[in-house]
Amino acid sequence: MTTVIVRVVLDRLGRVGQFLWSGWAGLAGLALFAALWQAGHERYGDFILPAPLATLSAGLTIAADPAAWALAGQTTLRAVEGFALAGTVGALGGLAAGYSAATMRLARPILTLLLGVPPIAWIVLAMIWFGSTDGTIITTVLVAATPVVFVGVAEGAVTRDRGLDDMARAFGAGPLARLTTLGLRHVAAFLFPALTVALGSAFKVAVMAELLANTGGIGGALATARANLDVAEALAWVLIAVAGLILVEYTLVHPIRSEFERWRNAARPWGVKR
Repeated sequence: MTTVIVRVVLDRLGRVGQFLWSGWAGLAGLALFAALWQAGHERYGDFILPAPLATLSAGLTIAADPAAWALAGQTTLRAVEGFALAGTVGALGGLAAGYSAATMRLARPILTLLLGVPPIAWIVLAMIWFGSTDGTIITTVLVAATPVVFVGVAEGAVTRDRGLDDMARAFGAGPLARLTTLGLRHVAAFLFPALTVALGSAFKVAVMAELLANTGGIGGALATARANLDVAEALAWVLIAVAGLILVEYTLVHPIRSEFERWRNAARPWGVKR
């Protein structure tokens, strides 16, 4: 029993180490982005595009204020709540549509309607319905992010291998067993990229809704920076929003994805990385 526990712990630590080591590529990309940012600053000046170090200094000043942490936490909580609802509704609806052609035909015009209406229109409607409350932000995030998850899951369910499904049925596997062992494994390859896009949309829409609805959070702080014409502070708040997005993505979405897709690493030859 002790040997099994040690083996599981070592396996987890090894995967965490691989995940952290893969972050070097991300750091290189961020360094390239910072270099382009610095070039833009030198070309257009402080008022149009402050230097990366000036923006970072403004961000550190903001981070030193406990009230700023409350604002960032407020936005993150709203975005995550809307994202969780969108992920649940989109995944369940996508599975139903992928396994039922009739459901897919009914859902297509609804998706066209949702995708055709810009997020700012939903913000206006949500403000009428819910006022300047969290409901406005969460509803807007839900409507904006659900179609992305729905389409991804539905596409995964539709493209599943029917031959494997028939083989499992021949060996006596019931519908639930086939769904959990075959269907969801295939759908996961489509679900998690869709969740990543939906999470990014959730944060963007949440900040935009906060700014327009005057409900505090990072959007409210951006409105204040805009009124003061403080470009460095505005960019610092944008970086804080992006930092919140990255934190949620790499502590929530990617760990769950790694659990679902362990078979990918097992199927690769030793030392082969993509």
